[in-house]
Amino acid sequence: MEIREYFIDIVLTVVLVISTLVLILRFWQDLTIAIAAVLMTLSLGGLFLSMQVKVRRLERSVISRERMLRTNLEEISKRMAQKHDMAISHLDELVAEYSRRVYR
Repeated sequence: MEIREYFIDIVLTVVLVISTLVLILRFWQDLTIAIAAVLMTLSLGGLFLSMQVKVRRLERSVISRERMLRTNLEEISKRMAQKHDMAISHLDELVAEYSRRVYR
């Protein structure tokens, strides 16, 4: 995991926590509410970050599977072309052999 990829998400999480602290500045008399609000925003920011990480992993997985399927399809198409060519050459040989038999 590179920090550069998630820099914007980390900055937005910090902004979320700071804005929550500003909003609950009035409630600093009740420390329980302040701590709960900060923990709630931190967990919300962490949830967003973990979702971003999972989406990136899923995206990489889809890309790798797409590449694998593409290479497999290319191999299958090459094999099918070879089999088709072999069948055509075999049929040409049979037709040539039968035509030789007919003209004798």
